[in-house]
Amino acid sequence: MSKELTALNEADKSVFRVEGFSCANCAGKFERNVQQLPEVQDAKVNFGASKISVYGTASVDELEKAGAFENLKVTPEIKTGISKQKTEDKKEEDPFLKKHSTLLYSILLIAFGFISMAVNGNDNILTPLLFIASMLIGGSNMLKTGLINLTKLEFDMRTLMTVAVIGGVLIGEWAEVAIVVVLFAISEALERFSMERARKSISSLMDIVPKEALIKRNGHEQLIHVDDIMVNDVMIVKPGQKIAMDGIITSGHSSVNQAAITGESLPVEKSNNDEVFAGTLNEEGFLEVKITKLIEDTTISKIIHLVEEAQGERAPAQAFVDKFAKYYTPAIMVLALLVATVPPLFFNAEWSTWVYQGLAVLVVGCPCALVISTPISIVSAIGNAAKHGVLIKGGIHLEEMGSLKAIAFDKTGTLTKGVPALTDYKVLDSDTNGTELMSIVSALENRSQHPLASAIIKKADHMNADYNKIEINHFSSITGRGIQGDMNNETYYIGSPALFTELNTPNFNSELQQEVTALQEHGKTVMLAGTSDKVLALIAVADEVRETSKRVIQKLHEVGIDKTVMLTGDNQSTAKAIAEHVGVSDVQSELMPEDKLNVINKLKEKYKHVGMVGDGVNDAPALAASTVGIAMGGAGTDTALETADVALMGDDLQKLPFTVKLSRKTLNIIKANITFAIAIKVLALLLVIPGWLTLWIAILSDMGATILVALNSLRLIKVKDE
Repeated sequence: MSKELTALNEADKSVFRVEGFSCANCAGKFERNVQQLPEVQDAKVNFGASKISVYGTASVDELEKAGAFENLKVTPEIKTGISKQKTEDKKEEDPFLKKHSTLLYSILLIAFGFISMAVNGNDNILTPLLFIASMLIGGSNMLKTGLINLTKLEFDMRTLMTVAVIGGVLIGEWAEVAIVVVLFAISEALERFSMERARKSISSLMDIVPKEALIKRNGHEQLIHVDDIMVNDVMIVKPGQKIAMDGIITSGHSSVNQAAITGESLPVEKSNNDEVFAGTLNEEGFLEVKITKLIEDTTISKIIHLVEEAQGERAPAQAFVDKFAKYYTPAIMVLALLVATVPPLFFNAEWSTWVYQGLAVLVVGCPCALVISTPISIVSAIGNAAKHGVLIKGGIHLEEMGSLKAIAFDKTGTLTKGVPALTDYKVLDSDTNGTELMSIVSALENRSQHPLASAIIKKADHMNADYNKIEINHFSSITGRGIQGDMNNETYYIGSPALFTELNTPNFNSELQQEVTALQEHGKTVMLAGTSDKVLALIAVADEVRETSKRVIQKLHEVGIDKTVMLTGDNQSTAKAIAEHVGVSDVQSELMPEDKLNVINKLKEKYKHVGMVGDGVNDAPALAASTVGIAMGGAGTDTALETADVALMGDDLQKLPFTVKLSRKTLNIIKANITFAIAIKVLALLLVIPGWLTLWIAILSDMGATILVALNSLRLIKVKDE
């Protein structure tokens, strides 16, 4: 997309679906044609998703005229939701052979041509007529486009092939040229088939959302199309049904399989006030769900839209190929001309021999394999990532993930669960009943606004400590120290060890202080409960480390991440304890947001490519400054979906090593594709020196390279999350 696009108003943007792209080159030509329309400021083709974004005004007729060279069919994109778009996209597809039946007729005509050659000889008019008929039927689109390009002096792969075909016919190579035309058509058909196969990663996401939902309105239950469902409608979801809309559970309890959204393999327990997503599977319970989003705003709709947009973003490797191809094709034309003319003009060689060699150079020079070396890889990888619960926002981010050398992690909510949990509860007085004391402590904490209060109350519920019946008088907060309140004429205190030091509580001795210090060194926040006369209990609360964090850090080091850093605002002892537990190679504690930004910048100075993993809302400066910003829990936050370069849709760090692995495999495949595509051309061109290059070898090398590159790229669809 040109730089000027940034200044264009999104209101001027129209999106159209395009049917009929046969190759990336053709998509590029269509884009240029549309850009030249009088009322269009700019246009961008998304070859991966078969769409074009037009900035300005253009009718469907104008767009189809711009794509007439390829017989492209253009339809406006439906914005009312994915269900109607799905209907649009899911037309019955003809089988491959039926779709390309002209190829069969061409092959039959070639066979009859060879029979005529054997029976009637080369000089019989029937023989060349059969081969010419084969060319016209099998290569009509190629020849038509190539001739138009020649009149406009536009040089692409079809121009090269057309010149080669015309030249071959003029020197009487009927049979060979006919076979070259058919093989080129087969190559294009297979390229299109490969791209369509890669695009199915998007359509398979569309397939998971039901078209209708059971809605309860005015006391009646009725099946309603998802496009007609409104916010605040109540949806009924029975056991075994897929959930059709995003919403909040108002009644019921069930386990929900969210694999389609988050990639989680295990179902998640859901009950009142929990969020559910369209496209997920209700496994066992009966649910009533209050709709919170229209169908076009659901998480799955956003994922599909963002995946399509991501597949249209040109990766650095693709930008290189596009630029290379721009100069490569004219260079091949010049080289072919030199091969055809220099030996006869300067070395008295046979014109027929070297014109033939020049034509073979044109054929072998077709950049099909080179042009598709990147887009099929990008589309396959991004689609596969989405299926595994990882949203990658573009080819550039996919490539950059593979080049990361250091990754920084926000602690809270990333390496830890972000929810405090009571880890230790020790009653210090043998005459005190632990459950009764927990009731008093919870009654006090229930009146507190402290973030750690919820952990204590959860523990009380687990112990069946009845704190609601306890009457607390004169409750007050002791700023920075704790809380206090009266019960049965006794004042109880809950707070930091410093509070009981100030109270001069007799049994707060050195032995108890050592116990407190030991817990703090393990990354726990320690509170004491008691009266001014006696410490009755020791309570420790911690933000629990995710069970997977340690293994994830280990895997990242195994795949070649040189540096992992934990960034936190916590005190040094707590941060150090958690860092040692999860195995990060460095920890930076007591940081403000601007400090985290400074850490990222220093890491970039040393390691160049640095990732930052956070929650997509906090730590925005650090996420923005990193090479790749990675957000946790994208399924639950619109902010993460919109702002992150990569979003882990489930709250699952285990997807991070998979993403790095997929990215590196993609990079390796793209590099291998480009290297192979160029190498096969060079090897074939070297055959010109001894005069061994034939049209057969030329087209087979081009076709073989195209097929192998496409198949190699499609391997990315099968990369698994181990």
